[in-house]
Amino acid sequence: MTDSLDQWLSAQLDIRKAQHRYRTRWLNSFPSSATPSSNVGSAVDFSGNDYLGLSKAPQVCEALAEGAKRYGASATASPLVGGYFDVHQRLEALISEWTQRPAALLFPTGFQANLGVLDALTHPASHCFHDRLNHASLLDGTRLSGAKSERYRHLDMIHLDKRMTAVSARQSEPQKVVISDAVFSMEGDIAPLQELADIAQQHAAWLVIDDAHGVGVLGKDGGGACVEAALSHKEVPVVIGTLSKALGGQGAFVAGSQALIDTLIQLARPYVFSTGLAPAQACAAEAAIHLCRDEPERRHQLHEVIHYFRAAAEAESLPLLPSRTPIQAIVTGDETRTLAIAESLKAQQLYVGAIRPPTVPIGKSRLRITLNATHTRQQIDRLVDHLAKALQEH
Repeated sequence: MTDSLDQWLSAQLDIRKAQHRYRTRWLNSFPSSATPSSNVGSAVDFSGNDYLGLSKAPQVCEALAEGAKRYGASATASPLVGGYFDVHQRLEALISEWTQRPAALLFPTGFQANLGVLDALTHPASHCFHDRLNHASLLDGTRLSGAKSERYRHLDMIHLDKRMTAVSARQSEPQKVVISDAVFSMEGDIAPLQELADIAQQHAAWLVIDDAHGVGVLGKDGGGACVEAALSHKEVPVVIGTLSKALGGQGAFVAGSQALIDTLIQLARPYVFSTGLAPAQACAAEAAIHLCRDEPERRHQLHEVIHYFRAAAEAESLPLLPSRTPIQAIVTGDETRTLAIAESLKAQQLYVGAIRPPTVPIGKSRLRITLNATHTRQQIDRLVDHLAKALQEH
């Protein structure tokens, strides 16, 4: 049986290699300092999601270390079995205030949070309306719950309205849930949240927003895309966010009404049956949120970096997708070309994401460039210069 399994696995891997979709890990050896080196030729990370540079901020690292000393390395059990800690309670209260929601609940990862929400709120009779470019975890949550999945064209509110109207015509009073990323992880564009809220209300649907890439970056004090759009928990009843991107740590949260949180505690299987978020990570996230709120200059610097990069890229006629967020993408089309350009940049110690199917549709492979507040103009100029050369060469 072992030989048979290995033979089958090898055949599957060969297929992926032939399609240029085989993925490999690379050893991350970026400097441990919060301030990256600006020396000519030094390695620069344009692939991670540490948008505010908080993963290496001394206050966050110290909070993590102190948390580990006080609480240990793990929560050791599910919150319903082993209990949760005072730092979890403080962090949930801080997140609810920060995101302007009545309550919040912590999860070990963003993927688990998305699975948990859809597991608890939907069932086989539900109809979930997804933006076609939603994150895989949202699609998987719908699939695992058995709910019916309706996909509407990316950011196309007219198409969404038509799909919802058609479902209502076929079935009397179906349970409807509209689901969207706030900031799309492979494009960097932002969903029209006010329009989504209006359409959801018109069709008596619940609205679920995954704000993984908006939290810390958008809105007052970095409270996220829904805060920026001034949408209350009545208009957007479910907001999901991560602690692992702009906040520089690990974990995730769901924010909404107290009834929502109480329901997730009862019914969200990834919450009920998983070891809780490590208390030390909660300490780190608590420190990161305070920095995000108390040091707005980090966010201001990030947006200056984004503006500078786009201006420099435009001067070189680089074909960027529209985005005002740290995620900047160039569609390169072919997997082979995408890998060749990424490798060319890597040879110059410039690391960007080479995104291929199935993460993006066939023919839409791309370079995913992520910016953060610590990037210097010299580093950006270097990236743009080598990008222009690589795109022309390949």
